[in-house]
Amino acid sequence: MSEQKQLIVNADDFGYVDDINAGIVEAHQNGILTAATLMANGRAFEDAVRLSHAVPSLDVGAHLVLVQGHSVATGEPLPPTWKELLKALSVRRIDPYRELKAQVEKIARSGIRPSHFDTHKHTHVIPRVFSAVLRLAREFEVPFIRLPFDAGWWPGWPMEAWYRRRVRRGQLRATDHFCGFQLTGVLQEESLMGVLNTLRPGSTELMCHPGYLRAGLAASPTRLKKSRERELEALTSPAVRQVLEAQGIMLTNYRELELSVLTKS
Repeated sequence: MSEQKQLIVNADDFGYVDDINAGIVEAHQNGILTAATLMANGRAFEDAVRLSHAVPSLDVGAHLVLVQGHSVATGEPLPPTWKELLKALSVRRIDPYRELKAQVEKIARSGIRPSHFDTHKHTHVIPRVFSAVLRLAREFEVPFIRLPFDAGWWPGWPMEAWYRRRVRRGQLRATDHFCGFQLTGVLQEESLMGVLNTLRPGSTELMCHPGYLRAGLAASPTRLKKSRERELEALTSPAVRQVLEAQGIMLTNYRELELSVLTKS
């Protein structure tokens, strides 16, 4: 593991609504956000694609969706919760590979080549979904997959090593560390600086959810509303930037991380 502290600040839900898209671009252009993951079934998908092409420095991956919203493959509603998804998977009512492939193909047709995969509500920790995501990453030559295991998420979580072995076996990669799960909905300037002050050597992905609380977001069925503006304020805070510099943390993204790996090999 490198002694350099490398940080990818990745925003989920790109394409969900315009207000989130605008917050993501603001956090990238005037803050420390370096990447985002795009929802193929988001209501503001086309707006996110337009912004992606207008702001090419924003590294874009795929935020694959199996809960909430509508299927890209069939147009039918997706299971609304994890519990309902597990039921649908158990009776083979949903084929995760088919659905997620349709989403990746839609993103590819928009002219975006994803650099990384993650999933809405982290559904790829379900082994069958994880297998589908690995398969698609190989097929579409997407080098990185999020392993969303915060220190302390599900205390004593014993399976992270199993997921990492599966990733390596598929000749894919993940960041050395991940954080942000426990901060979802409560990330603000102080807690963000706390993360940065304790960042470990190696590569880390920090998951975040910035946005503007305007009419579109206010009317959306998501619990993360006012918190998105607090996250946006934290990500664009000069004090946060000072902590990055003081801790010697290098901001990067998945494209740059892949390039550095290829250069070393």
